[in-house]
Amino acid sequence: MARTLIRELARLAGAQTGVRTGAAADPAETVTVHGWINALRLQSRMQFVVVRDHTGLVQVTHRRGGDGDPVEAALERLTPESAVKITGTVVANPIVKLGGLEIRPERVEIVALAEAGLPIDEHSGPEHRLDWRFLDLRRPERQLVLAVQTTVEQAMREVAAEEGFTELHSPKLMGAPSESGAEVFRVGYFDRTAYLAQSPQFYKQLAIAGGIDRVFEIGPVFRAEPSYTSRHATEFTGVDVEIAWIEDVEEVMAFEERMLHRVLSRVTERHGEAIRELLGVEPVVPALPFPRVTMAEALARLRATGWDPEGVAEDLDPEGERRLAALVAEEHGHAFVFVTDFPASVRPFYHHRRAADPSVTASFDLLWQGLEITTGAQREHRYEVLRAQATEKGMALEPLASYLDCFRYGTPPHGGFGLGLGRVLMVLLGLGSIRDAGFLFRGPNRLTP
Repeated sequence: MARTLIRELARLAGAQTGVRTGAAADPAETVTVHGWINALRLQSRMQFVVVRDHTGLVQVTHRRGGDGDPVEAALERLTPESAVKITGTVVANPIVKLGGLEIRPERVEIVALAEAGLPIDEHSGPEHRLDWRFLDLRRPERQLVLAVQTTVEQAMREVAAEEGFTELHSPKLMGAPSESGAEVFRVGYFDRTAYLAQSPQFYKQLAIAGGIDRVFEIGPVFRAEPSYTSRHATEFTGVDVEIAWIEDVEEVMAFEERMLHRVLSRVTERHGEAIRELLGVEPVVPALPFPRVTMAEALARLRATGWDPEGVAEDLDPEGERRLAALVAEEHGHAFVFVTDFPASVRPFYHHRRAADPSVTASFDLLWQGLEITTGAQREHRYEVLRAQATEKGMALEPLASYLDCFRYGTPPHGGFGLGLGRVLMVLLGLGSIRDAGFLFRGPNRLTP
């Protein structure tokens, strides 16, 4: 018999009771569900089993039949997380808490019996759960994260396609580091050293120089950061955008606003109820535009509150980001804020500098509930200026030759941003760690599973 998903059972039970049609009740429908054993309650007269698939939970109820009852014998053998196929009739029963219906089994097939004694439970810490990630992923709230991730990416691609972007897949093996050379993974590449891409930044700009006006990518990013925080990973999924012929970095920020507004609208429509039920989080679609504050204004306001950590004179530390977000939320009732106009001293050499004040870049970070999720800027498109800014930063020009060549033959003004998908999911779903915001986590101490 063909498989019936658990989410479809309510419709069948409704038809059986005449609820949907208003007609006389139809005969109980026979179904086959495939899934895992979520819970067992095997009493002296009755056997209650909860089966779970990726769409929900259903109770299986069986009255013991005595010696020779194959259903009773099969249910008695079951252990939590065993894989089963159960065929029976779906019956409406308002007493049952799981959707007001149950399955009366006629046949039980044990596809794969789980060993007794599971290695993780709901009290296990994140690192131990990651050791047994395949079991952890069976929990509905874990699968919801990946379902939401799918919707987030679909919505991003939807907006990019509507606005004329070309999706790229840039190389992840590079002949030179994509940033300053720090925090980079070196790998053997035949008779020389290659580097895992810290960013598709240079490739996005190569595409702009090649006449592709708007480019977009969702792909892996590698950072050799020895960081053990809840928001860092050594491999993560980045969302990268680059837009040509801009007049100002404001155009880049406005695009990101539109993209995130669509993302949160789609997630709320498709997953809002599940997010509230499983994670206890209320998704909110943000108003447009997002608040903006310059870095100089942010620093002045934060210092007025007593924030002034050593060694962060021109930038924000995580505590500063949280404090600033709290101020913006109090004043504007908004969870997002763009921090703009970072000093050139804390930005890469390829960021465009303001003509009115070359010590300031046309750049931004986007904070969401106090967590930085995006870094962006207008790029410097003039060849000689780029060379001078790289030299000023103490960078050797020879390793940058292929990148700098892109600006020798007429590259237009452009800008873009890089967004961390895992951080977006962390904030959106109220997750405590980026370890839970993706399929398989990679950090300084984790290369398995």
